[in-house]
Order: sequence, then structure tokens, then C-alpha cells
Amino acid sequence: MAMKIAFIASEATPYAKTGGLADVVGALPISLRQLGLNVTVFLPRYKGIKGTLCDHISIAMGEKYDISVYKDDDFYFIDYPDFFNRDGLYGTEKGDFPDNCERFTLFSKVVSQLILKSSYDIVHCHDWQTGLIPLYLKLGKSRARSVFTIHNLGYQGRFPVQKFPILGLDNGYFTPSGIEYYGDINFLKAGILYSDVVTTVSENYAQEIQTPEMGFGLGGVLRTRQASLIGIVNGIDYDQWNPETDDLIYKKYADFRGKQKNRQRLMDECGLGGTRPLIGMVSRIAGQKGFDILVKAFDSIIDMGFNMIILGSGDESFQKKLTTFSTVHPQRVSVNIKFDNKLAHRIYAGSDFFLMPSRYEPCGLGQLISLRYGTIPIVRHTGGLADTITDYDPVSAKGNGFIFTEYSSKHLVTALSRSMMIYNCRDAFEKLSEKCMTINFSWGESAKKYVQLYKNTRLSGTEE
Repeated sequence: MAMKIAFIASEATPYAKTGGLADVVGALPISLRQLGLNVTVFLPRYKGIKGTLCDHISIAMGEKYDISVYKDDDFYFIDYPDFFNRDGLYGTEKGDFPDNCERFTLFSKVVSQLILKSSYDIVHCHDWQTGLIPLYLKLGKSRARSVFTIHNLGYQGRFPVQKFPILGLDNGYFTPSGIEYYGDINFLKAGILYSDVVTTVSENYAQEIQTPEMGFGLGGVLRTRQASLIGIVNGIDYDQWNPETDDLIYKKYADFRGKQKNRQRLMDECGLGGTRPLIGMVSRIAGQKGFDILVKAFDSIIDMGFNMIILGSGDESFQKKLTTFSTVHPQRVSVNIKFDNKLAHRIYAGSDFFLMPSRYEPCGLGQLISLRYGTIPIVRHTGGLADTITDYDPVSAKGNGFIFTEYSSKHLVTALSRSMMIYNCRDAFEKLSEKCMTINFSWGESAKKYVQLYKNTRLSGTEE
């Protein structure tokens, strides 16, 4: 009989998305089903999500909450309109919703009750919003084994101690050896401590987060789980990201010549002139993504002869600086402060290089997408970027991008200068671009690793 897997997350495509978590939870179950697993996904029922009413459940959380459960294909949605029928998933431009503790405690309690009534083999929880579920399942003596995936350790779900009674836990769990963290509740810490296996989204990131520098205060806790902490790199959905079938780009292509037609159209659309190499960025505009060292290097980048197109939104101070650069250099820099899926596809297809100078990057999807479109990545050696991009050697022609290690504007500029040298060697540049198009980071390979992980986790449970 096929293993029965429950995926639990706060977002998943095509229903709700703020970032890469949604892409993973939307795509990975599809690949797991193709490998013979029975996978269902549990999400909050956010504003606009349809479905068929299939269950009711009552939850005590200081007071009684009556919850509806909706279903659409293999997705179950936890419906409590006061909490989830809002314009944002986690907050507004002004900040996080003040009741996120209540919202995701309720979600976790409801899903845990549904799991306990069923017969799942593996419960796969994602990020802090689901961190309480492994603990609730243990308290409920569930036969299911739990896997907890950290997509970004920087987001932990910390809430004031005054909200602890909402969780419905014995006071013994609010200790330094439990879910207490510098006087606060920490949902992510709960997931780390009480799951059977902890995973992250790349092998290198699994090592980084155990260090004081990258552990965000939880490095010591993660080291206690070292024996059951595993990194599996994310994949991408090649049905969505494929220049040969992509209806959102200017012209579908399978080689360097076709790519150049997209490049020219993108330059024209964004008002960029000349034959200079084009750097693309599709990113959340934040310090984590390297925008602090980027803005310091901007004059050097322009002086070196690059054009640049940036798409994204985020930190207002960085947005203002980027907008100023585009005003000063209107034919060299295009800054687009918005979410625009069509333009994102066109940037991947039309840029010569794709820049990710991240301070830290758990996995990164941008570099994987850019490879498929023949857009050569320029990345910092961190997290999943280090696992997926190898430095290009002009002598041997080995490698698939350009890497810098030290987090500084100086080393970013050095990597860019190396990429400029290859751009000016047109034959080498064309061969590298087409080589990138052939590199496979499909979900199929990563899914096989998860299947083996689930099997091992289930077997370890039978031995206890």
C-alpha cells in the first residue's frame, strides 16, 4: 500500500503565495504522487479560496471555536473567516498581524485533530506556522512520524509569553529546553525539538544553520538534532519554467540564438539602450538578498559597462536608492517595484546574467530558473547557491556561473568583472549559456530523496 503523506503549510501554489515556500508545497507533492505516494495538503482557507465543505470540527483555545473544513482535489482548507479571510497571509505593509499566534495555533490544533482521526504514515510540516504540530501529534500519541522543514531560519514565529495559555500546553513546555526562547514562545523551535526528522532546503544550509553566525540564535538547538538534520535541495517545476514552452516570454526558444531575440525585446520594453551586458534580478528587496552591498557597488557596476533590470519589492530605503539610480541612468537601469509574473519570466529569458548576492540563501530558486533559461548566475557562496552553482573556469570551461565568497561590495564587483570578461569572449559566453540550459534541477530528483527519507523515518518509528 502506498505511503500516506500529509503536507501542512501556510501557503502553496496555486492557492496562496508570498514566496518560495508556496512553490515548494505546490510542486513537491505532485512529484511525490508520480513516485507512487498518496499526498494530501492542508492549508488555511484564505480569502478567495474555493472548495467543497467536507467536515466540521470544534477546537478549545481559551474559548470554543467552530471550524469548517473545505476540500479541493488533494487540498484541505481550514476555514475560520475571522482569522483567514483577509487581504494578506501574515500581515500588511505596516507589519505582521497582531493575532498571528492565535491564527496559526488554531490552524495547528485543527490539522492535528484531523491527522489524529486519520491514518497517515508521515506528517510533513513546513516552517514556523506549523511548528506546534509535531508536539501536538506526540501529545495525541499519533502513529504518524513527523518531518519538519525549515525554509528560512530567519522567520521563527516568536510571540510574548502572555499568549502561552492559548497553546493549551503544560507549563513544563515553557522552559529553555522546551519552546521558550529568551522569554518568548518560539514556534520554529517547537518544530525543531519535537519532530522526528528536521530537514532544510539545501545541504550547505543544513550545515550553516548550526553555526553561531547563521543559526539566528537556534544554532545550539539545531546541533542537538544533528543526527536527524538533513538537507535536500529544492527543485523547480519545469512545466512552469521552460523557455521552450513558456507562453509569457516574447519568443519561445531552445538555444542561444532564440534567447537573443528575447534579450532585445526586453531591452526595448524597459527602455534600455546599447549592446552592454544585461544583469537581471527578480528578488525581494531586502538586506538578506544583498541589496546593501549592491547599492554600494552600483556606480562601479555602471562604470564597468553593465545594464541592469530589477523586479521586486520590500525595504523602502533600498527601493528609494534603486529608484534614484534608475532616474540618474534611465537608459542603463530599469527598476520595477511590483509583483509582475510576466515580467519575471521575461527577465529570466532576456537577461545575460542573473545576480543573487545574498547574505544568506537557504536554497534559492532564482538561480535554478535562470540556468534553465540560459541566463548565467552570479551568486554569493552561501546556502543553496553554493550547492547548485559551481564557479566557471575559463581554461577548462567547467562550472555554471560566477561565485564570490566574502560578503562585500568589493568581492561582488570582482565577480562581475570576471563575468564581463566571458561576455566579451562571445564564443565562450554562448557555449556557457547553452550549457546552463541543459542542467537539470527538476523536482523529480529531489522527490526521490524525500521518498527515501520518509521510508527511513517510518522504519525508525517501528523500531522504537
